[in-house]
Amino acid sequence: MKEFNINSLVRKNILELQPYISFRDHNEFKNPVLLDANESPFGELNRYPDSTQKELKQKLSEIKNISTDQIAVGNGSDELIDLIVKVFCEPKKDSILMMNPSFAMYGFYASINENKVIKLDLNENFEIVKDDFLKISAGFKPKVFFLCSPNNPTGNAIEDVEFYIKNFNGIVVVDEAYIEFSGKKSCTELLEKYPNLIVLQTFSKAWGMAGARVGIAYSSKEIIKLINTVKSPYNVNALSLNKIIETITKQEVTKNNIENTLIEISWLKNEFEAINCVQKVYSTHANFFLVEFENVEKVYKKLLENEILTSKRSPQIPNCIRINVGNREENTQLIKVLKQCKTL
Repeated sequence: MKEFNINSLVRKNILELQPYISFRDHNEFKNPVLLDANESPFGELNRYPDSTQKELKQKLSEIKNISTDQIAVGNGSDELIDLIVKVFCEPKKDSILMMNPSFAMYGFYASINENKVIKLDLNENFEIVKDDFLKISAGFKPKVFFLCSPNNPTGNAIEDVEFYIKNFNGIVVVDEAYIEFSGKKSCTELLEKYPNLIVLQTFSKAWGMAGARVGIAYSSKEIIKLINTVKSPYNVNALSLNKIIETITKQEVTKNNIENTLIEISWLKNEFEAINCVQKVYSTHANFFLVEFENVEKVYKKLLENEILTSKRSPQIPNCIRINVGNREENTQLIKVLKQCKTL
């Protein structure tokens, strides 16, 4: 990687943009009379939430051993993906790079911003071919590379992630939505080493808080400041912030839930491999499986008829369905229906 200059990558209008600053949230008061924000004086949720999310960032800082000014909080990781594209990619000019197959929203937000989406095809094991990565990066010069590990929808953790961070002349976003299930080290450990790195994590998966819609970005102080400059003033609501903070204080519950999910992953893998219509079960580092079926359309239809909702990935990934790991009761229902598919 060449010498890194953040300002050379940021859109000029973003560098000149002045962020919205809540006077209330950037100052300390003992007993303020709040007449500054045109709020109602009545109601349980009549006040705007903390626009800087100070309490949540402080708790995350203690858990992750990362400075609070290296943390941005988003309305789900989706908002953070959108903001990253807006900060770095000039509409109709710049491009992003993403793995194929991978999480579709990277391309979605780039397309909304009128940026070209370059897809890096994975090999038969859903790994990146390093020579292809180097060739495409040098040829197209994309501004941002979205690297999802463990990858959605394939489930595997990408090997040697650091290679891609240090060999990309732009911003590398490592999306670790499923990291807690993988047993792998987080790339947050590489933040001090690579100023072009952004790590995304979420409370939607292992923490069991998908309904709260809270995602986190970890990066350099400079990049986090840029993300905070373009975000909406009160982008995460008070109800979500309070529930997330409450959940963080009960980490043992989350730990137990992860352990139970890992037990179900092992149980499901054995069950899948004993079913006739299953052709292949791909290894997973996430809380879902990618499964190849004989006669995938009929299998998917049979599951729907029994009100079992899964994610059909065929034809993009031929004959495959992505199946979320549920609790034992849900997983037992799934296996029962799949066993009936042997006659299809």
